[in-house]
Amino acid sequence: MTRSELATAADHLEAAAEAAGDEAASRLRDVAAQLADLAEADRDPDHGRLARIESKLHDVEDGVDDAVAEKIDEAFAAIRSFRETLEGV
Repeated sequence: MTRSELATAADHLEAAAEAAGDEAASRLRDVAAQLADLAEADRDPDHGRLARIESKLHDVEDGVDDAVAEKIDEAFAAIRSFRETLEGV
């Protein structure tokens, strides 16, 4: 089962990584890979896992330019859209 919002978030982060500096790009690609894996996983991720991913993105977002931050914000929007479909918190 593909979770399209998470796949979309991964795509936005890959685009952000293309425009980011080396350290930020590496971190963004790491999170993008995690989201791509979650998009294809057998089970939905829980809110806690997604919150940790969002926290990592906030840390990266603080040190990048506006164009990269915009792509990260687009990824946040996709993640939040997916989280709205999860039960719980």
